[in-house]
Amino acid sequence: MKQASTGDNVKVHYKGSFDDGTVFDSSRDSDPLEFTIGGCQVIPGFEEAVVGMTKGETRTARITPDKAYGPHNKEMVVVFGRDQLPSDLQPSIGQVLRFRRNDGYIIGVTVVDMSDTNVTFDGNHPLAGKDLIFEIQLMEII
Repeated sequence: MKQASTGDNVKVHYKGSFDDGTVFDSSRDSDPLEFTIGGCQVIPGFEEAVVGMTKGETRTARITPDKAYGPHNKEMVVVFGRDQLPSDLQPSIGQVLRFRRNDGYIIGVTVVDMSDTNVTFDGNHPLAGKDLIFEIQLMEII
């Protein structure tokens, strides 16, 4: 039976969770995820887990930050005074906002803390610094 390898287009169903069992993402209620192995369309550890699988096979893979979204970078957590923010901005914890940097690059940030005078934003990917557990089922090699 054919095994998935670099360059193959594949369709997979997956469930992503943390060590405590909390599910952060799943394709089970939608179409399978389709991507090309080696095409940099998914995180490296996910691609590596699919390599060698056969149609119908299910595999569980633990993916560390170095093969996922990288470490949590403290330099990407910034505190702004509320007086530095647009007056019409009403931030809330967990809210995701987009800011344009001085170089024109747009960065997504999450509101992670607030006080009467300050708002703390985190520019890291929400899954940065976390071990991820994926249950992957290879549906098709195209």
